[in-house]
Amino acid sequence: MAAFGPSTAQPAPGAPEIHAAVANEEAVLDIDGFSLWYGAARALWDISMRIPRGKVTALIGPSGCGKSTLLRSVNRLNDLIDGVRIEGDMRLNGDSIYDRAVDVIELRKRMGMVFQKSNPFPMSIYENVVYPLRIDGVTDKRVLDEVCERSLRGAAIWDEVKDRLQTSGLSLSGGQQQRLCIARAIAAEPEVLLMDEPCSALDPIATGRVEDLIADLKGSYTVLIVTHNMQQASRSSDYTAFMYLGRLVEYGPTDDIFMRPHRKETEDYVSGRFG
Repeated sequence: MAAFGPSTAQPAPGAPEIHAAVANEEAVLDIDGFSLWYGAARALWDISMRIPRGKVTALIGPSGCGKSTLLRSVNRLNDLIDGVRIEGDMRLNGDSIYDRAVDVIELRKRMGMVFQKSNPFPMSIYENVVYPLRIDGVTDKRVLDEVCERSLRGAAIWDEVKDRLQTSGLSLSGGQQQRLCIARAIAAEPEVLLMDEPCSALDPIATGRVEDLIADLKGSYTVLIVTHNMQQASRSSDYTAFMYLGRLVEYGPTDDIFMRPHRKETEDYVSGRFG
């Protein structure tokens, strides 16, 4: 069980520090008193936070702090793990994510997910991108062509692949594969785009291209990203949430979190004193 989450020891109590600027933003995703257990091991402690529409929000913290667990809870990927139970709720544009009546397959269609390791399907570049529409029953080639080009342009890879759309997505470089996965994730115009350490397996040049892409997606999409790279968080995000031992410690504008944190724990982490 320990591999799935942080220590079962309860961290010191204390309300998280939520900066006033967060409250002024319109939220796409509301996380309300959310806790999660893997069997007897508690991984998340009463997380409450609002994810602003059209902005990039980064989750940072040391390994095992619960940031990936929280992200994967948004599209209910943790449902696939035996022994998981939750308390609290999350709401996507006002709709409960954890209501018993929710169709999880339909819920996941409202979100895009980009994983740590790129995972293109063993099919053509074109079919990778339009796959979300195919499974929704779209057959109009004109619509599929438009979505393919729009999504590949949105993922800043159109010019690199436009002349080989029928070649395998697996033939691309690692950085190109990750941008292809982002194109697939945005093809269905998700309400929120979830990214779980999307650059951790990439070289610095490919990382820079994905970071530029994240900046370009801002405004058109709401992005929630987990990253272990604090420089990446500071470059790419509008808001940053610092988590530790399964708790939200501080959440506010990225410049404030890195330059003017309110909590000593946050200052110690972003300055490299621990973690």
